[in-house]
Amino acid sequence: MMDVKRRYVIPGDVIATGPLRPEQNVYQEGERIISTCVGISEIFENTVRVIPLTGVYMPKTNDLVIGKVIGTSPLSWEFDINSCFIGFLPAQDVFGRDYSPTKDELKQRLNIGDLVAARVANFDRSRDPLLTVQDRDLGKIESGELIEIAPSKVPRLIGKRGSMIQTIEMATRAMITIGQNGWVVVSCEDPEGLLKAIEAIKTVDALAHTPNLTERVKSMLGVPEGENNDTIND
Repeated sequence: MMDVKRRYVIPGDVIATGPLRPEQNVYQEGERIISTCVGISEIFENTVRVIPLTGVYMPKTNDLVIGKVIGTSPLSWEFDINSCFIGFLPAQDVFGRDYSPTKDELKQRLNIGDLVAARVANFDRSRDPLLTVQDRDLGKIESGELIEIAPSKVPRLIGKRGSMIQTIEMATRAMITIGQNGWVVVSCEDPEGLLKAIEAIKTVDALAHTPNLTERVKSMLGVPEGENNDTIND
């Protein structure tokens, strides 16, 4: 597993000094790397970043998430899951019990940058979450556009009994995979349908707290009134 150093920081805190590369939500002043927000700092290899606490996904067992492969170890893949924690997918989960680190190459199945739909198999905050793809419709996502929304807005995007997402999918002919971590993958053969679906998702993210959101989305998509009603927060 990756050796990642983490701690809580606030703006102005010096996270580290020395020949390190600043990444997200930090800046460099001489040899000091300083936080620009409230969050959890991460130092891994020669990079430093801060993951803001606002809007960051906190894993829960059985959550469906979309993750991006960011690294490998001899026994697992490492995933960015839009969290202050790194997700780990065991190689045996994909290759089976006969997996051998000396014979099987992880990059044959999943490479850096690949997107995967997975479920959180185990998480207790004392260690990074364990992921699994041992379920129907889980595994590598072969195509689609990745959209990021606030994890707290996911229930509104799904809607009551799935009505909001069904409205968007039916009106645009898009296939939409929603992760509880706020990552959404949209695929559609029709470019216009793809753009409309993305616009609708972004509208829900931006206006989830407002009344009459469902009617606004329906109007945007050209859905006749009275179809696929969703009454949550309207």
